[in-house]
Amino acid sequence: MHAHTSTADSGKPLAGRTALVTGASRGIGRGIAERLARDGARVAVHYGRNEAAAKEVVAAIEAAGGSAFAIGVELGLPGDAEALWEQFDRHADGLDILVNNAGIGTAPPLEEITEEEYDRVFAVNVKAPFFLVRQGLGRLRDGGRVINVSSGLARTAVMPDKVAYAMTKGALDVFTRDLSKTLGPRGITVNSVAPGIIETDNTAGWLHGTPDGWDTAASISALGRVGTPADVADVVAFLASDAGRWVTGSWVDATGGSLT
Repeated sequence: MHAHTSTADSGKPLAGRTALVTGASRGIGRGIAERLARDGARVAVHYGRNEAAAKEVVAAIEAAGGSAFAIGVELGLPGDAEALWEQFDRHADGLDILVNNAGIGTAPPLEEITEEEYDRVFAVNVKAPFFLVRQGLGRLRDGGRVINVSSGLARTAVMPDKVAYAMTKGALDVFTRDLSKTLGPRGITVNSVAPGIIETDNTAGWLHGTPDGWDTAASISALGRVGTPADVADVVAFLASDAGRWVTGSWVDATGGSLT
């Protein structure tokens, strides 16, 4: 390495930036938080209920030489956005990267879902990200990034039993599209990243608990394997970096070719 290497060249493209990842105590959110921290961002690790898991993520980030702090607010309840930003403000004075990852990962089929369950999945997956952005506009710096974690199910009816969940991701994608025009004049990019089947504790029951679960899941991808949180986190990291500056209002397929 040369003596005059810039920060970006040293593998820390997000040095000096602050990121907030919702639902970052496990799964894809944890993968994203750890990756952004590795790229030099200071990361707010948001969790809903599992404080111990969030603190474990913070400890892992710090052990790897990164910087992070945990904030706990259950989303989908009245006042959730205000409460989250109030906690955030105690640790940081502004935000560069917002990753709306927290979500309820499934919903009962049409014949079984109750109104309460429907309202809950929309409250967490759609309303919470909307008002986090709404309340966060003054905190989000010009040139920043908003990345919404969508789903391949927003573009395919391969799992029609998850209709309400898929509907929330369709709504989130419209939010991405329109918000990109609203925030464009400030140089803020807004994109959706859509994972396919990823190995997390959310999918473990199906992948490992059913006879053909893993093979079936792997066969859905054109690449013949089940995705990992890192597969998604690397796409998010690209969009969060300066390299992603010209991509906005976009829906990025990170399903490993599951829609082809």
